[in-house]
Formats: sequence, C-alpha cells, structure tokens
Amino acid sequence: MTVYMHLCFLSAFSILIGFVTKKISAKAQYTIAVTATSMLCSLGLIFLGHFGFFKIDLVAKQMMESIDFKTFLIDGVLGFLLFAGALSIRLPLMKTQWREITALSLFSTLASTLFVGFVLYGIASLLGWHINLVYCFLFGAVVSPTDPIAVLAIIKNLKAPQKLSMKVEGESLFNDGVGLVIFTTIFAVAFGGQEPTVSGISMLFLKEAIGGIIYGAILGFVVHLFIKNTNDASTQTLLTLTIPTAGYMLANMLEVSGALSMVVSGIIIGNWSKETSIQEENQRNFEHFWEMVDHFLNSLLFLLIGFAMLLVDFTSQGVTLALCAIPICLMCRYFSVYLPFIWFRRTTVYNPYTLRILTWGGLRGGLSLAMALSIPSDQIFIKSIGMDLHDLLVIMTYAVVLFAILVQGTTIETMIRKSKESTLAERGYVNLNGKKYRTN
Repeated sequence: MTVYMHLCFLSAFSILIGFVTKKISAKAQYTIAVTATSMLCSLGLIFLGHFGFFKIDLVAKQMMESIDFKTFLIDGVLGFLLFAGALSIRLPLMKTQWREITALSLFSTLASTLFVGFVLYGIASLLGWHINLVYCFLFGAVVSPTDPIAVLAIIKNLKAPQKLSMKVEGESLFNDGVGLVIFTTIFAVAFGGQEPTVSGISMLFLKEAIGGIIYGAILGFVVHLFIKNTNDASTQTLLTLTIPTAGYMLANMLEVSGALSMVVSGIIIGNWSKETSIQEENQRNFEHFWEMVDHFLNSLLFLLIGFAMLLVDFTSQGVTLALCAIPICLMCRYFSVYLPFIWFRRTTVYNPYTLRILTWGGLRGGLSLAMALSIPSDQIFIKSIGMDLHDLLVIMTYAVVLFAILVQGTTIETMIRKSKESTLAERGYVNLNGKKYRTN
C-alpha cells in the first residue's frame, strides 16, 4: 500500500477512536481522552504482537516504516497545530502578562534544556553509562517545550482565572517555537557539523527566532489584506489555510522558524482579521473549523506516535533511564519556572497555585515526540546502554509524554478548582507589609 493509503486508514481509525471515546467518556476532557485512547491502542498492538496474535505488529511496523516522520510531523502537521492554537490567544490579555510569558518562553525553556541535560548526564554517569553531554542537551531540548492543549481545555471549561489561563496558553505556544529553535540549534551541533562556539550558536538561534517572528508578521499581514477584501466566509477560511501550508513550507525554505511564524500569524489572524473582517455570524463557524482540524490532527498524531514505538528496540538500561526521565523533567520544569517568579514576586502577588499549575500543567506532548522521532537512527550507538541514540531518546520522551497525559493531565483539575476558589476569595488588591500590590 502507498503512504497515502496508510494515512487514509490511520485517519479513519483516529476519527473512530474520537467517536468511541466521546461516547464512553462523556465527562472526560476530550483531548486527554482521545490522546490516552490512541496511545493505549498502540500499546495494545505492541502487546498483541509480542505474543504472536494475528501478527498485527508486523502490519503496523510495515506501515510506520513507510512514513517519514520528520516530513509529516515537523514539516507538516506542526504548522497546523501551532496556527490553530495561536488563533485562540487574546492579545489584550496577553499584553498584561507579557513579562511572565516572555520569561517562561525564553528563559525557562532554555534553563530547562540545560537543567535536564546536566542532570541526565550526571545520573547516567552515576549508573556507569556514558552519554555525550550534547546528546543529553538534545533530550533536554526535546522535552522542555510544553504542550498543554489538554489542560487548557480544562482551564476553559472550569472558567479558571483568565490571567492564569493566559500564562499557560501564551507560554505553550511561544515556547513550542522557541523550543524547536533550541532543538534545531543543538541538532546542528550534534549532527550538522556546526561548531559549538558561542557566536556560531547565537547567530543560528537569532536567525531562526527573529527571522521566524518577522516572517510570521509579514505573512499574517498579507493574508489579513486578502481576508479584508472578501465577504465570503468560505473564502476567508480557505485563505487562512494558506498560512500553515504554503506559508509554513516557505518558512522552512527560508531557514527561519516555521513554528514561531505560525504563532505570530495566528495571533494576527485571531485578533485582527477575525474581529474586524469576518462577520460576527461567521466567526463561530471559523472557530469550529479550526477546532475540528486541531482535534483531528492531535488524535492522528498521537496514534502515529504510539505506533512508532513498534520500531524501537528496548533494553533494561533504556527502560531505567526512561523511568528516571519523568522525575528529572518535573524537577527541572519546577526550577526553570520558579527562578523567574522569584523576581516577579517582588512587585506582584500571584495566585498561590500559579507555580504548581505551571509545573504540573506543563504537559509534554506531540511536539516533543515529533522532535525525538526526527533524530537520525542508526548513526549513534551508545555501547554502555546497548541502544541507538534515536531509540533511547524516543523511549525516554514517550515515557515523559505518557506520564504527562495519563497522570498530570487527569489530576490537574483539582489544582485548577482550588486556584479558582482562591481567586474568588481574593478579588481586588492585597496589602503586604503596608504596601499595595495588584493581584495577578
């Protein structure tokens, strides 16, 4: 069968999973339920194949070997997911949170990458396994971007404080782009022959990041002009499709960050074009269309990623590091978020659950697994662990994402409820040491 035929059947399967999940778990958050079901289905295939039932694992392996993950995920699906997420960002609210969002997106993502890299290197060394430090940093770059699509839906359903919601949402979108730039930079050092000098790495980072932001602003403005000059709702929606398709591909050709360009374009379309050029009766249909695209691609993405585990060869050392990766990521996430908040707390009082929600609600998702899958296989073999670097990073990332979706995603609701109750009890301003601070 062709790649297109495989994707057609996988798409149908992912839609069926979404339908069944919605029927049997009406109270569960949709994205978490679909993601968990997709991942469990893939694990079921691994189980059935391991015991020789129906040879399903062989069929799935053949299907997965025919798909180029980097092209499909990083160069394709990611553009749609980031653009769809950015459409829901409300710029007026984000303006009041720009300091926190900037710090979380830039400082915390970079700090988390370094923390995870150093801690993983130290733990592996203590266990007697040598992993090159640059590969540890590569794993740090893979798991540092958060993808809290699921927890955002819970926040909205529970009508959590808007400022808290905007922190989580704004950070997730921008640190996806920043995280991908960091990953690309470290990847170039590890595999592309880039000299690991401060100036060389800085220039590569700035070219990707600044170039992506400028390109995204131009792209969003051009599409806005087209939308402004037509009143046909279908045409307006179709025009936005040019951004994550041709617009995203052009960003990759220009070697600027396609991820950041999608976020910037999405903010422009969602806050400017939708509010000023799309008629009010058509805005809801426009939002429904992109919500549908977002849900479909997320379920397909996690189904594909789960099946990709069929291609990984496990060792006991690899499983041990995968289990260690979960507390490592949580600990490093906490400290990378805590450090900037030490500074901000001097002048601003935050909801007491803000730090906990940002830590526990910083779910890793599709982007992390997509980056791990894009690492070349059969190039770097780690003798002390007995695994290819690609397989090791994939299984470690999979463990972190599985824990995030099945444990963090299903238990964050209690924190959000308590956060809401705390905000309702502390409206307005509070006084600390005789000084007046605004509640944030």
